[in-house]
Amino acid sequence: MTENAQPQQTDLPGTWNPADEEASLYQRWVDAGYFTADPTSDKPPFTVVIPPPNVTGSLHIGHAFEHTLIDAITRYHRMLGDETLYLPGMDHASIAVHALVEKQLRAEGTSRRELGREAFVERVWQWKNEHGGKILAQMKRLGEGVDWSRERFTMDDGLSKAVNTIFKKLFDDGLIYRAERLVNWSPELRSVLSDAEVKHEEVEGELVSMRYGDGENAIVVATTRMETMLGDTAVAVHPDDERYTHLIGTEVELPLTGRKIPIVADKHVDPEFGTGAVKVTPAHDPNDFEIGQRHDLPMITIMDEQGRIDGTGTEFDGMDRFEARVAVREKLREQGRIVAEKRPYLHSVGHSERSKEPIEPRLSLQWFVKVGPLAKAAGDAVRDGRVNVHPPEMEKRYFDWVDNLHDWCISRQLWWGHRIPVWYGPNDEVVCVGPDEEPPSGEGWTQDPDVLDTWFSSGLWPFSTLGWPEKTPDLNKFYPTSVLVTGYDILFFWVVRMMMFGLYATGEAPFKTIALHGMVRDQFGKKMSKTAGNGVDPIEWMDSYGTDALRFTLTRGANPGTDVPIGEEWVAGSRNFTTKLWNATKFAMMNGADANAPLPPAAELTEADRWILGRLGSVVDDVTGYLADYQFAKATDTLYQFTWTELCDWYLELSKVQVFQGDEARVTATRAVLGHVFDTVLKLLHPFIPFITEKLWTALTDRESLVIAPWPVAEASYADAVADKRIADVRKLVTEVRRFRADQGLKPSQKVAARLSGDGFAEITGHDEPIRSLVRLTQPEDGFAPSASLEVGLSAGVVTVELDLSGTIDVAAERKRLQKDLGAAEKELAQAEAKLGNQAFIDKAPEPVIGKIRARKETAVADIERINARLAALPAS
Repeated sequence: MTENAQPQQTDLPGTWNPADEEASLYQRWVDAGYFTADPTSDKPPFTVVIPPPNVTGSLHIGHAFEHTLIDAITRYHRMLGDETLYLPGMDHASIAVHALVEKQLRAEGTSRRELGREAFVERVWQWKNEHGGKILAQMKRLGEGVDWSRERFTMDDGLSKAVNTIFKKLFDDGLIYRAERLVNWSPELRSVLSDAEVKHEEVEGELVSMRYGDGENAIVVATTRMETMLGDTAVAVHPDDERYTHLIGTEVELPLTGRKIPIVADKHVDPEFGTGAVKVTPAHDPNDFEIGQRHDLPMITIMDEQGRIDGTGTEFDGMDRFEARVAVREKLREQGRIVAEKRPYLHSVGHSERSKEPIEPRLSLQWFVKVGPLAKAAGDAVRDGRVNVHPPEMEKRYFDWVDNLHDWCISRQLWWGHRIPVWYGPNDEVVCVGPDEEPPSGEGWTQDPDVLDTWFSSGLWPFSTLGWPEKTPDLNKFYPTSVLVTGYDILFFWVVRMMMFGLYATGEAPFKTIALHGMVRDQFGKKMSKTAGNGVDPIEWMDSYGTDALRFTLTRGANPGTDVPIGEEWVAGSRNFTTKLWNATKFAMMNGADANAPLPPAAELTEADRWILGRLGSVVDDVTGYLADYQFAKATDTLYQFTWTELCDWYLELSKVQVFQGDEARVTATRAVLGHVFDTVLKLLHPFIPFITEKLWTALTDRESLVIAPWPVAEASYADAVADKRIADVRKLVTEVRRFRADQGLKPSQKVAARLSGDGFAEITGHDEPIRSLVRLTQPEDGFAPSASLEVGLSAGVVTVELDLSGTIDVAAERKRLQKDLGAAEKELAQAEAKLGNQAFIDKAPEPVIGKIRARKETAVADIERINARLAALPAS
């Protein structure tokens, strides 16, 4: 060993402890201003605005997934040299905040209506300042490189001005109007809900068939909502249904009400469903509303804002809708009009996401955006290539939404949010007031009490956060934003609205690329939910395994547009990867890895050096290409395989021989290669696992920070096909000898005399020392008498390995060990076969999970065959 090859000390602790390091590393990045973007910079901009989480929210696994992808891509672009802005903020979340604060008020024995509007809004601001934004602190825990100096909130002054400005512009352009339409109504909140706030669930109800009219003109209809029959204004049948042709155009008496209603013909009716006749309640059912419009039917609202029957003139007025459902059914039963009942009857019912109650379709006077011209512009921007949808196969889903939009109901009967800037005068005047205008004054003038849908303000997010409507330096530099990374599940609710508003307000699409990801699911591919009991808290996993392990697991599963299964064992596996990286980097540093030394020319390097540098160049190109294409899973898997196998398992082992047995020039060159390779690998891994890579890289290089380090460029000059082939042969030979040694029961550390010969060995004879070092083979001495041999086919021919195993094996101990291994392999086979034979498991588990179990079965079968062969070959004891 040369003097230069003495092991060295490092300042790194023995193990990586995330809890001791992550918070201080993150604060150092923030204090240094690495995440603060400069609008005066000459660098090309790269901008991402965070999909704003609710002010009430906390970090769930879906957030952790999406935010990790955004952070990875922004860290990559920052290292590329772009002026990178990752802008944070929160949404005021009208519905969520109302539900939370009103719950608190109920616990105090009061309500928002008793408190009054002004006091309630003040209470909400108090809650927001004391308890809101928990998720922002958790984003720091996740390591997100956001520009905290630009943090925005949809209710702050600047964004409120943007909301008022665009409302006024839309109003003046005739794109906002007020009308009676059918909406999703929450009786508990007494407000409209957006489609995004309604979750459809399969529930057990009843399907009741009842007879309207008597005698020849009688007609049977069915419903799951008996109470709505009080608001029926027609019965509809298909025009070609011969059963009812004679009734079309006649009237039938509506039971319990004394009203007569017409029988109309409408192609919407499915003659194969039920009796082929449907009751029509235009004010309380979306499909009936359409029929009502086509046939100019009366639209009778039979419920008040709290879901109580109202205005029917019947005994049911004042009853809750569910109470009335039973009472109406029983009254009809008394009259002998119940024809059939199906119970339980499974059907889909919309529920409020916040209050959990079934929503009520209800006719209501509301404000709407006329989306036709806005939606066309949003569709055209993708069709003509100004905006790319990634992956491209998601374009169809985008067009399905944008080409079929209905006018958007934007008013909400809530108090927390942007109040609609419209005033009504004493003589039915309607005045929309812009942000720099004074509202009308005088007796009889009142402002509309409603607030805007939360999605209205979040639809402005990409440009309102940058200062619009003012022409700010930020807006000039960072808009349009570069990419929107978001889930396909809110493609309609958020993405389309941003597209419509961005194009309308600025003339430019709000982003150049829409990169869509899937949903995080459990390890069996099931949707995570509290009800299913399979949800996970990412904070707990970060506590147990470190933030980097969670981030690496999430990005390894992130194939564009597809759902991501995740299980705790996979996070544990990623933790093992970070441990491997820590130990390997520390080993390289202890052996003098020099990241600041220039790489020697290729001719001065060994084949092992040229092989690893050539492979590194390919990895740099691959990872760079994958990140440019948002292929996070491919990028991280490429890095995992290269780092774990080629670098740690092979090159580090080969480099040991060069460092500890080489001359001074060889040692110096090897240390330079080690330094360069680890420097590059840590840079490539940094976007995905920023904390551990920062700690290792600053120790390795003694430079400032990986956050601002340049992204690596491939060194093509080191590619060497001959070196690649020879190292591949070395790896194969070492692998086969190791397997043979294991089969013979040799301990890994046990040295054995061996002779290597053959045409294949002649090609790699220069690697004799590393090979012997890696598989513990000593040079044969005089009188060498081999007792075992194997042949390994390599690219240039066969290598014969002859070994002297005399006295190296305790036959009794080896037989006992093999029998133990055989038992374990047989148990593994039985478990795999049991799972594969369980049809219920096969039906539920995703294909990758099933594939892993099949692979386990194949491995177990091979192990059993190998162990039995070895047992048979052992001499009798």
